[in-house]
Amino acid sequence: MLDLRQIMRRWVTGVAIVSVEYNGVRHGATVSSLASVSLEPPLVTITLSKQSRTHQMIEHASIFGVTLLSLDQQPLSERFAGAVSEEQDRFEGVEYFEISEHIPVIKGGLAALACRIVHEYAMADSTLFVGEVIASQLGEDQNPLVYINRTYRKLEEM
Repeated sequence: MLDLRQIMRRWVTGVAIVSVEYNGVRHGATVSSLASVSLEPPLVTITLSKQSRTHQMIEHASIFGVTLLSLDQQPLSERFAGAVSEEQDRFEGVEYFEISEHIPVIKGGLAALACRIVHEYAMADSTLFVGEVIASQLGEDQNPLVYINRTYRKLEEM
């Protein structure tokens, strides 16, 4: 059987930054493991490594933000994916706003969500968080940042 990573690299996904503020500290991580699971109530899921600082902060805060990234935000995706380490301030110099009280999201994204955790499903090395959307905002209609086979891509008109 093939490694699941090899299979999933062929799945095209959008790119988002999951963000949190806890005890006055902001942090976030780039994810492609975002999914809408219900419209009523409005629910989304994210999956984060248990070893990540973002996971630990979201688990304690019980809230998180999501920014759907536009094509021109690839440098932010790379920054929050590890170009700036877990220990550093990934928000330093980044324009953001609070979509809801103490939930930071990145300015200029396609859309932003504020979520309250309603379920957590622990796995061996990660946790699937189910968040109820408590606030949302649409950004400008732009091309999305997409990811496939470890590469950022641009969607072409058909």
